[in-house]
Amino acid sequence: MIKLRTYVYIDSLQPQLAEYMATVSQGFLPIPGDACLWVEVAPGMAVHRLTDMALKATRVHLAQQVIERAYGSMVIHQRDQSDVREAGRLLLSKMGAGQGDRETCRIAWQEVIRGMTPDHTVLINRQDRRGSMILPGQSMFILETEPAGYIVYAANQAEKAANITLIDVRAVGAYGRLTLSGREGDVDEAAAAAIAAVQNPSWT
Repeated sequence: MIKLRTYVYIDSLQPQLAEYMATVSQGFLPIPGDACLWVEVAPGMAVHRLTDMALKATRVHLAQQVIERAYGSMVIHQRDQSDVREAGRLLLSKMGAGQGDRETCRIAWQEVIRGMTPDHTVLINRQDRRGSMILPGQSMFILETEPAGYIVYAANQAEKAANITLIDVRAVGAYGRLTLSGREGDVDEAAAAAIAAVQNPSWT
């Protein structure tokens, strides 16, 4: 039996998130404006069967597939939203599940740190090399979720809501982690959007 952990549909990838995903994607690279579906299941190896079905039945592209000891995740995308929606419908049908069967997202940690010091920002920039850099004096929002995949939707909605910079978006493993930065007011607005996103994930 395949257990649905994460099921997140994104209608339009925002520019920074699309570019960030491209730095870690192993397959076809997404571009801004693509529709995207992030699915995480258990056991991990079952993701191969689901990937095969989605690719054969629709025109979606496979951006990423990660198989861990306990969980497996896949990311598919396509410019046409109808293809991504249809792929999602087929995957759920194969699992005998509905979107309501996905695990509820739990926020493990959330915090805004204001007026970052140079020592702190330099260390963060050395650790997180795939995203942009955080600058001294900016505010930083950090968010940690379980399951991990929901963090992608949080990042996309945060970027939609405010003029912020994506520093880090880690969506695999036991926990998802988002780090973003910007002016204090923008960060507060983005943080509110990110939290609202994971509390009420998208439905296709």
